[in-house]
Amino acid sequence: MRLLLNWVLSALAVWVVAQVVPGVHVNGAVAALIAALAIGFINATIGALLKIITFPLTLITLGLFWFVINALMLKLASAVVPGFQVHGFIAAFIGAIVLSLVNLLLKAIVMPSKDQR
Repeated sequence: MRLLLNWVLSALAVWVVAQVVPGVHVNGAVAALIAALAIGFINATIGALLKIITFPLTLITLGLFWFVINALMLKLASAVVPGFQVHGFIAAFIGAIVLSLVNLLLKAIVMPSKDQR
């Protein structure tokens, strides 16, 4: 049940990003759900591998390079999901930051940690 809720909240975050960030578009709820699934899968596989490989660069940039990797993963997800488009790297970069923040906020509201309960 928690996994399903996490997926729906991620899809809602994708929809919010599409409403806020110019250059990011999603065509309906189904596209947002598929995009959330694709983003999660890409981040868990290719994104994790890239983060391991680029760890020295991430250390040098004090973690800021992870935003670049997240933007690339968002752009990759838009290439494989019909109905989800990200136009340009700047839109992907801003979209990745906003997506992370919105996802964090939604999960903090809906699924509080065990310490807060």
